[in-house]
Amino acid sequence: MARPPAKPAKPTRPHGGNGQLRIIGGEWRSRRFPVPDGLGLRPTPDRVRETLFNWLAPHIEGAKVLDPFVGSGALYLEALSRGAAQALALDTNGAAIAALRHALQVLNCLAGQIQHGDALRYLENQPATPFDLVFLDPPFHQNLLLPTCELLESRGWLAPRAWIYCESEAVPSALGLPQSWRLHREKQAGQVHYSLWERHL
Repeated sequence: MARPPAKPAKPTRPHGGNGQLRIIGGEWRSRRFPVPDGLGLRPTPDRVRETLFNWLAPHIEGAKVLDPFVGSGALYLEALSRGAAQALALDTNGAAIAALRHALQVLNCLAGQIQHGDALRYLENQPATPFDLVFLDPPFHQNLLLPTCELLESRGWLAPRAWIYCESEAVPSALGLPQSWRLHREKQAGQVHYSLWERHL
């Protein structure tokens, strides 16, 4: 089924080639990397990342991380900087993928894996081992969040007590996420709702 055209609620205009990502904590704190010019390639704001990683502080070290819509890579690189043991990123934007691969080379990071491809198709497969932490920030108004969550649950991508971070245009209570996910924290920044969920089985 064809996906409806995007009607983004959060800023998605190209940044004119002046975009930059700054890692705000961990081993690579204050390191900066360029973000390719493209629709939607804007890093999660520093204040949102700071809040999120304060929430996640007890759970990052040694975690296996999945970012199916990695975009600029802000959350992905932040998690690796703060001690994630392994991280897998997916995206359909070739320029974004190339930029992230370059960043990992510059950082001499061997724990990051990056795949250029469609998240929903990739998640139809089953992983070798489940993930402890998942970042979900898909493009808005394309009906991607709920199908992604259903695949994460049905295909074995999540550890029994996995943490799942979501950015969405709707309030968390209206998302219809799996019943085994319990809302841990939520906040709003402009038109974007961001929430952290813990899986309970």
